[in-house]
Amino acid sequence: MGAGDEMHLQTVKMTTPGILAVMTVFSMIPGGLLSDIRDTWGLEGQQLAQGSTVLHHRQKRDWIWQQLIVREEDPTSRIIGQVKSNSDRGDFTIQYVLSGEGAGDTFEIDEYSGEIRALKKLDREKKAFYVLQAQAINRRTNEPEEPQSEFIIKVQDINDNAPKFLNEPYLSSIPEMSPVGTTVAQVTATDADDPMFGNNAKLIYSILQGEPYFSVQPKTGIIVTSWPNMDREAREEYLVVVQVKDMLGLSGGYSSSTTVTISLTDINDNGPTFQKPQYTFTLPENALIGTTVGRIMADDGDIGINAKMTYRLEDDLEESSTFIIQTNPETQEGVVLLAKPLDYESKRRYVMMAEAANDHPDTRFLTLDEFSDRTKVKILVEDVDEPPVFFSALYEWKVPENAAVGTVVGTVSARDTDAVNNPMRYSINKKTDATKAFKIDPNNGTIAIARTLDRETTDWYNLTIEAKETAQSHLSSSVVVFITVLDVNDNVPRLARDYRPYICEGTQAGEVIQVLSAVDPDEAVQEHHFYYSMVPEKRINPNFTIRDNQDNTAGIVSRRSTFTRKDQTQYLLPVVVSDSGTPALSTTTTLTISVCSCLPAGHCPTGGVEAFALSGVSMQTLIGISVCLVTLSALLVLMLVVRRHRRKNQEGTDTEVKELELPESFSQKVLFYEERGDRAAGLDFCQPTVPLRPHPRRRDRRLHKEEVRASIRMSLRESHLIGPEDEVFRQFILDRLAEADQDPYVPPFDCLRTYAYEGSGSPPGSLSSLDSTSLEFEPRIPVCNSKPKVVRLTPWYGGAEEDTIF
Repeated sequence: MGAGDEMHLQTVKMTTPGILAVMTVFSMIPGGLLSDIRDTWGLEGQQLAQGSTVLHHRQKRDWIWQQLIVREEDPTSRIIGQVKSNSDRGDFTIQYVLSGEGAGDTFEIDEYSGEIRALKKLDREKKAFYVLQAQAINRRTNEPEEPQSEFIIKVQDINDNAPKFLNEPYLSSIPEMSPVGTTVAQVTATDADDPMFGNNAKLIYSILQGEPYFSVQPKTGIIVTSWPNMDREAREEYLVVVQVKDMLGLSGGYSSSTTVTISLTDINDNGPTFQKPQYTFTLPENALIGTTVGRIMADDGDIGINAKMTYRLEDDLEESSTFIIQTNPETQEGVVLLAKPLDYESKRRYVMMAEAANDHPDTRFLTLDEFSDRTKVKILVEDVDEPPVFFSALYEWKVPENAAVGTVVGTVSARDTDAVNNPMRYSINKKTDATKAFKIDPNNGTIAIARTLDRETTDWYNLTIEAKETAQSHLSSSVVVFITVLDVNDNVPRLARDYRPYICEGTQAGEVIQVLSAVDPDEAVQEHHFYYSMVPEKRINPNFTIRDNQDNTAGIVSRRSTFTRKDQTQYLLPVVVSDSGTPALSTTTTLTISVCSCLPAGHCPTGGVEAFALSGVSMQTLIGISVCLVTLSALLVLMLVVRRHRRKNQEGTDTEVKELELPESFSQKVLFYEERGDRAAGLDFCQPTVPLRPHPRRRDRRLHKEEVRASIRMSLRESHLIGPEDEVFRQFILDRLAEADQDPYVPPFDCLRTYAYEGSGSPPGSLSSLDSTSLEFEPRIPVCNSKPKVVRLTPWYGGAEEDTIF
């Protein structure tokens, strides 16, 4: 059967009606389509295996399929497959319809038999498979026997494409004298045939031209050197022809070739050489500085970086240094430039020596002197008619910004240096005076104001004045004129920014709630000075005032301390700012001061704009606050009961107590240094044999002590950081010590039980008068009574009997 045998034209009938079998090469089907077919087939297979008689979500299909494969480039029109429905009884009542990719122009179907025929040659490289749909329609009812079904026709590959090289042409270079095996380049070819079908796309490389200097690796296409010591001076370029074949180089395959141009790079083994012993140039005397005089060039047999050189000029014989030379990095030329003005009347010829030297000499091949060469350069100056010259190279003038239009600012003047002394006319370059603020008299060069000036808009002008000869040559020159616009006080001061001040509830009178600053567009002679005040009114503002700080700032100060949001949420305060110019200018700005319920740190969370309401507090929050307050109150009552109980126990003792008055905020407490009972019975201390004498002037001195306490409290209010080391406390202790030494009514100091040392850890030291009299403890002190005494220390302010006892 020929091609029909290759297609295996056999019909496969499914045992269960309604199942569509697609017989094709699934390796060429897209993954999505294949998965859809598998999913559908699996679902139906599970239902059949379970004995289900109803297939859900699928309509009945009574189809019989054949495998549909066609070879590419087949010129004959032949049957490639057939579709057939189980409903087809051979009575031609079933009509087959084909649709999809290529239906009608590439493939057609026999409407009676369902045979599918290819109409033209197919190219797999253009399209590897076709997706079509078939449908069986009842001719009598014109209704489809089952839903439309989809199938695939695969195009089978043949070796009909030759391999092609990529990225042609190939150019590569390696240094001369490279060792054998040096990688030169890699050539790459591709084949459009199917790499998964036979050896149609399997390639192998070989070299056709370029041996014995180069070789190529068969599988990778990498070209390497195979000849040692290749010299660039002998041969600089090589052409290598590389061939690639498909079918692994077997007969019957295709091949193609490419050319690789390989260049040898240079090493520095040649020095620069001038081809002329002397270069001569001419230049007019009016040439501008930087003008190119001429170019010189030295030849170098090397290329690339080895041919790079630098030119320099030696001082000319007259030592004028009028010219300089620069090296062009692209052309390796020496460009001679004019560095100073020329004057034909003073000098007409310049002679100098030029030298060219390699930048990267390699002393392995030549000596250092052979990498440089010298030549002579001669420059002749030509006489020309010179343009006019201004008397000054630069003009600088000043003018006040309120100067009237027509005011003369200054005058420029130029002259012709030639013997003819031609007259000239003056003009302003329009590009430098776009606003046309000035005008010039074309005959005498007088510049005047043409428009009103404003320093705040433009504070200086840079004009270019041109002077041109009226003779036939019309030579001209230009000069720069700087005009500075002086400031006058014509702008009012204003506040530096948009202030939004606020005052916290509970702010005390006299507090600064906002600091103000101002700006002025005008330029101050020395520095700006601003004055702040309030708008004069019939009555004094009872809420706020302005305090000028005399440093260009001012503060808004509150006059009272009863600001609440209940009374008023905002206050308006007009502020007048005046400058120190002549004449003085001022402006008035009304500030809105908001009353805010500030945070503890003094910050207003809403910027002074908030609602005074408690409606946002939830019931749970109020209950929590109430519970906290009740708990705190219970703790305070408990603490008071415990404290009172301890005080009653201490008052019931028969211990003699002696009071020692200390300052109010003394940070350390002096505790008992002896105890009652048996613990102190063994101490070897004595007790006075006579009772303490009452103080006859105790009540008289009460007033004096109260004054001292008041002074201490005043000092403490001034600073919360005063401690035992402060001079105030030290002086207080010394005063009390001196008073105890000089008071004849103090108890007798004949017993150590009366005063004890507070301990070495007490910062103030001992309060005992023993230290003031420099008495030391001696073991010969008589023992009077071993019964201990208890000393009670009162706070600084002289507490009553109910004060704490330590």
